[in-house]
Amino acid sequence: MSSFRCVKCNGESCTVGELRAAGGLVSSVLDVSTNKFKYVSCETCGYTEFYRADLSSGAQIFDFLVG
Repeated sequence: MSSFRCVKCNGESCTVGELRAAGGLVSSVLDVSTNKFKYVSCETCGYTEFYRADLSSGAQIFDFLVG
């Protein structure tokens, strides 16, 4: 990410990734991801910001069948 600048330490390098999480007890018990987030994490200090992303119905069904 060429224009990244950490708001905490002013670092210039980051890691970008994706995280899926269960949204409640039922989805947790069934091991189904109902929420998807993108994250940007500073490689210098570790400060991380999360951004909500859309999780398609097909991905939820796939998680249920594979999980």
